[in-house]
Amino acid sequence: MPMIDELLAAGTPPIVAILRGIQPDEAVPVAASLIDAGIRMIEVPLNSPEPLKSIAAMQAGFGETALIGAGTVLTVDAVNAVAETGARLIVAPNVDPPVIARAVKSGLEVMPGCMTPTEAFAALSAGAKQLKLFPAAALGTGHLKAMCEVLPKSVGIWAVGGVDETNASAWLGAGAAGVAAGGSLYRPGRPAEEIGRIARRLVTALS
Repeated sequence: MPMIDELLAAGTPPIVAILRGIQPDEAVPVAASLIDAGIRMIEVPLNSPEPLKSIAAMQAGFGETALIGAGTVLTVDAVNAVAETGARLIVAPNVDPPVIARAVKSGLEVMPGCMTPTEAFAALSAGAKQLKLFPAAALGTGHLKAMCEVLPKSVGIWAVGGVDETNASAWLGAGAAGVAAGGSLYRPGRPAEEIGRIARRLVTALS
C-alpha cells in the first residue's frame, strides 16, 4: 500500500481529494473517477455520513494503488477506528500530539493542520512529517513561503482550504508539497462523471 513519498516519487499528482459529506453508496464510483483522473490520495472527513463505511469500501477497492484515509480526525479512538479499516491516511485540522503519535505508532501517514510555526514545530515534535497549512486561502502564499523558510526541507507542507484549478499551481510555486481540494472538487450529490472532469482539470493545472 503506497504512502505519500512513494506516490510522489512515482509521479502521482500532489493532490488529496477531500470527500466531505460523501455517502457510502457513492464512495466506490467517486473514488474510481478520481483515480481514473490521476488522483490517488483520498480522504473522507469523519463528520461525513457513515465515514468508516465509505473508507472501508474505498480501501477494499483501491487500497493497493491509492492512499485512502480519513479527515477531521480529532481523537486517538478515531485513529484506531480508521486503522481497523486498513486505510493509511490520517488528516486533522489541528495539532493534537496524542493523535499524531498514535498514527505514527500505527504506521499511518499523518497530516495535521497548522497555521503557525509554533504549531508546525509541535506537530513535527510529535512525529509528523507532512503538514496541512489550513485554512490556506485565508493565509496566502506569502505565509506559506515564510513557513517554508524556517521548517526543515524534508517536511512537506500541503495547502488546504480554498484550493482549486485556478490557484493550485501558485501554491506549488510558493513551496507547497501538494494541495488538497474539497468543495471545488466534490460536493454531496455531484455525479461521479462530473467529479472526474473537475479532477482532470485540476491534475492538468499541476502538470
